[in-house]
Amino acid sequence: MNKLKEVIKEYGFWSDLSLYIERIEAHIESDFSHSLENIKALIEAIGKEICKQKGVTLNDNSTINGVMKQAFNAMGFSNSAMVFQISKSLANIGQNVGDLRNEIGTTAHGKSLEEIRQRNSKVDIFTREFLIDTIETVSVFLIRNFETKTERTSTKLLEDTLNYWEAEEFNESWDDSFGEFAMGDYSYPASEILFNTDKQAYVNEYKAFIESEE
Repeated sequence: MNKLKEVIKEYGFWSDLSLYIERIEAHIESDFSHSLENIKALIEAIGKEICKQKGVTLNDNSTINGVMKQAFNAMGFSNSAMVFQISKSLANIGQNVGDLRNEIGTTAHGKSLEEIRQRNSKVDIFTREFLIDTIETVSVFLIRNFETKTERTSTKLLEDTLNYWEAEEFNESWDDSFGEFAMGDYSYPASEILFNTDKQAYVNEYKAFIESEE
């Protein structure tokens, strides 16, 4: 699941998902029911977190299908025919993973010993890889869309509201790095020049500075 790992590395907020990835990869061959358990938990965690961040309240008994649809809607996708079909397909994928997990899981519905021994043979290696690749693609899609929209919104808001004099620590750091620029009898610190000539670049550098400090 290298693509998803790279996305998590890019967006550290989602780093806790790495635990699910480790469990999924560790049990693909030995106990795929355990991998499925964590596949279900992975996609459900992403959906629930998106809903939480977007202020969408989920029912306590929401299915994976419901969580996925709500997450999709929370990111602002319209109800056009194409988008509706995509969201429906993504939700169905999540639901089918949950159903399959119930079917082959060792604790589901009081499996007999023979059923426990045979559970792995119900899903061949190609199907396992297909399921994992599909969930990885869906996970990357959801995280990237969420982060892109959130980043765009927060950057625009900060660009509109950030006051130069409120960013004193960043200004000092930037000026320590680049100094002042003299133009005849006038001299201006680098941070002030950046703020007044390219506000978006200033905001981007300010955010990077704040994140590094944290």
